[in-house]
Formats: sequence, C-alpha cells, structure tokens
Amino acid sequence: MYSTRCHNRITYLCPSIYSMHKSNISIDVYLDEQKVPEQIKWKASDSNADMEQIAKAMMVAFWDGADKSALRIDLWTKDMMVDEMADFYYQLLMTMADTFNRATNQPEMSADMKEFAKAFMQKFKKSQLQQNQ
Repeated sequence: MYSTRCHNRITYLCPSIYSMHKSNISIDVYLDEQKVPEQIKWKASDSNADMEQIAKAMMVAFWDGADKSALRIDLWTKDMMVDEMADFYYQLLMTMADTFNRATNQPEMSADMKEFAKAFMQKFKKSQLQQNQ
C-alpha cells in the first residue's frame, strides 16, 4: 500500500464551503422506449460554449476513497458506430496515460499505457479489415 499524494494535487480545508467556487456539469440522456440512449447532451457552467453539446458516447468515473473502488457511468447512443467506439477508447486511453503521468509523475508507465493504446488500435484495425473481407 502507498500513501504518496498525487503530484501537484494538495487539498486544503476551507473555513467555509461557501467561499469555494462551484462548477456544474449537467448531462441529459434521452432514451427510446426500450431505454436505449438515443441522444446525449451536456453542458458545463464554466465552459465557453453557450449551447448544450451533443455527444454519441460518454464515460464518467468517480473514485470512492472510502471503499477504494471506481464507480463509473458509460453510455453510448444507438447510432454510435463500432469504428467510432474504437477511436473513442483509443483517445481515452491516450488521455488517461497523460493524466496518470501528471498525477503520479511516472512517465515510463504513461509511455507503456500509450504503447498499449497504439497496439489496441492497430489490432482493432486489423480485425476490422479481416471482418470486411
């Protein structure tokens, strides 16, 4: 077990919760009759975008420190194509590697994660070519 804090992330106790800045992210999921997502819209209060943004897929994760477990929500709309899902995962894996490096200052492990992401995408593309023959 380790007890090192994440790199550059230190939480300070505030004298009043009301002195903190609050930011909201709202997510609306529109479902069909079978409760399958048809459309995902989201908006962030600190965003420069004036209108809701439309997404075909989303993945949100929370860390429960008490239970030491990840809680997640992953949804995609019925018009999300398989190749789009592979691109989505590739980009998620690459950005997760960057985030892991910023949080832990472990560039070697981050590089390993990126190599896995590249191999994942190459393997996916190869399987798609085989399926389409």
